[in-house]
Amino acid sequence: MTHAIEVEALCEDYRAKAGASVRALDGVSFAVPRGRIYGLLGPNGAGKSTLVKILGTITAPTAGRAAVLGFDVTREPLAARRQMAVVLQQTAAENLLTVRDNLLVYAYLHGVPRRAAHARMRTVVDEFELGARLRSTVQELSLGTKRRIQVAKIFMLDTPLVILDEATTGMDPLMKRRVMERLRAEARNGRTILMTTQVLSEAEALCDTIMILHRGRAMAAGTLNELRRRAAHTFRVTLTFARADGDLAQRLRALAPTEMKIDGHSAELLFHGEEAELLARLGDFSRTVPIAQFEVRGPTLEEIFVTLVAEPRPEAGA
Repeated sequence: MTHAIEVEALCEDYRAKAGASVRALDGVSFAVPRGRIYGLLGPNGAGKSTLVKILGTITAPTAGRAAVLGFDVTREPLAARRQMAVVLQQTAAENLLTVRDNLLVYAYLHGVPRRAAHARMRTVVDEFELGARLRSTVQELSLGTKRRIQVAKIFMLDTPLVILDEATTGMDPLMKRRVMERLRAEARNGRTILMTTQVLSEAEALCDTIMILHRGRAMAAGTLNELRRRAAHTFRVTLTFARADGDLAQRLRALAPTEMKIDGHSAELLFHGEEAELLARLGDFSRTVPIAQFEVRGPTLEEIFVTLVAEPRPEAGA
């Protein structure tokens, strides 16, 4: 079996408060190979959480097909559900249970034997620093601690697929880094990770493949380098000058950057256009303003995201 997730022409409509039908997903298709970390990016309302709920067998699609490890999520929901551990954007911990019982009950419900469940609990409690709160009920805890419990629960299982919807929201930076390192290790061991996030640096650092959703449609998908080629006419230039004259800002503005930031003897500029034309302009500029060092880089994931989301929406079937 090649793919852990297969999605074909998936659509989802829902009824808005005013009674009008809204299309949350509009013909989304993609596939995730086993052992990969696949990121779903998009602004609020893009359809990310709707897609996660369909894959998690919580919501049935209006049209299209989705399968998890070969099991159709609509026709074989129980078999599909056994293949995955899911953390939803909404709270996925039982508020009236203690942290200990949240972890153990979750494992028991998924068929983990008692002895193995207790052994796994000890491991995740240490890893996610939950020892001091084991006997606290979840409703007593902060948002960040609740998210830690939700993420810790997926490591009580050994399912081949993990789905995370905004899983690191509210976590402190050190815990977030620990979770990311654990996810990388899980993927290296063959586990497949599907995650949604609005933290672009997180997706850039963690995901093998990224899909950008906007208004229910897939705007682009690929590795970070492949997405950079979609925004190939965006360049970030860093210049360092031997000296900073008083009219430096005015001269830099004459280069027509989209953005510009000057800090002492250095400047960072963002350009949109052809690379050859940009280099020619910088060459002309260097003849009048001595440049000690310069660097031209491709776009960051944030710049790619903004560029693609700002593009005209493709027509259906395009």
